[in-house]
Amino acid sequence: MRVAELVMALAMAVFSLYLMWKSAELPIGWIPEEGPGGGAFPFWLSVGMLVCCVVIVIRWFRRTSPLSRSTEPYMDARTVRIFALAAGSLFVMVASIHLIGVYGAIPLFLIFYMRYMGSHPWRLTGVLAVAMPVVTFFFFEIALKISLPKGKTEPLFYPLYDMFL
Repeated sequence: MRVAELVMALAMAVFSLYLMWKSAELPIGWIPEEGPGGGAFPFWLSVGMLVCCVVIVIRWFRRTSPLSRSTEPYMDARTVRIFALAAGSLFVMVASIHLIGVYGAIPLFLIFYMRYMGSHPWRLTGVLAVAMPVVTFFFFEIALKISLPKGKTEPLFYPLYDMFL
């Protein structure tokens, strides 16, 4: 656990530096009469994340946090199995977007994850598996005008486009 805390803090610190560098390609300061530049929020959030990572590393060296004193393994066999199932199901969901689209992949993932991994009741699982794609559709397609991948199910959405667009 102790080593995992240090490795994660260092990885996040490197990622913070990358995000700072990448967001600095846009203005990060205040632009008169416009407000903050396009890179301001990502840059300063990355600075905050880097500061937190530095504090974690300092606490790790001083052994002031419970994790920095822990000798327990980071993941036992049960945790590795749960992680593999979660990562595998996410991989299958992303891979299936090309075929069945976002609006087909989301409910299938939710049904698997909530019912079989989380042991939630069918009623809650069903409500969320139906509601999430509907909310996602209205938010992205109608409100933001951002089309998400629909795969082979795209013809099913033509009537909805005729109604809302």
